[in-house]
Amino acid sequence: MAATAVRYLRSVGAATVAEPQAVEALPRPDLRAVRPDERLPLDPVEFRRVLGNFASGVTVITSPGSTAPVTTAPGAAAATGPDDEPPAGFACQSFASLSLDPPLVVFMVARTSTTWPRIARAGVFCVNVLGAHQGELCRGFARSGTDKFAGVEYDAAPVTGSPRLAGVPAWIDCTIQTVHTGGDHLIVVGRVEALSATAPDAPESSPLLFHRGAFGGFSGFSA
Repeated sequence: MAATAVRYLRSVGAATVAEPQAVEALPRPDLRAVRPDERLPLDPVEFRRVLGNFASGVTVITSPGSTAPVTTAPGAAAATGPDDEPPAGFACQSFASLSLDPPLVVFMVARTSTTWPRIARAGVFCVNVLGAHQGELCRGFARSGTDKFAGVEYDAAPVTGSPRLAGVPAWIDCTIQTVHTGGDHLIVVGRVEALSATAPDAPESSPLLFHRGAFGGFSGFSA
């Protein structure tokens, strides 16, 4: 029956398959950049004020200095070169744990930082988690243009040799794994090589906190 119907339609000149219909293309959208007056206004002072309500711990990120080898005459004492760098360090509020497997941590540093290039050259760093008694130490590492390690007691972290500050409640010894850009800051990911903390009941275990532009401590709470 179907075959007969097809033969009849062909005999009278009818189309057995619908002809494709041309489709008119839509006009291209008007693409343009967002004008400055169309962006949401955001006052930097207000940004800092609001974000300052998030309380955080405080750390000092440190890195060992580098020594450039200098060629000396046979039998002469070794000399230091002009490119020798002292240890580097800066106070850092933007620090967090990132991954358990593999063990990763992350900190953020301004792209304008003069300390960061020295840490990047070393390729390693130590996170010194500051205690409530170390507010003045933090202020010293927050200053620029000074010898931040003057009068500061420290030894070498076990894997990277980065300065491990005395009296900190905890420290994390790391190698730099990746660095990402984030606006006017860099996001530095470190792989943890070694770490340790004082006993929870030790006098220096109480953390230094930063909230609304001021240092404080943690008094504890009950559930």
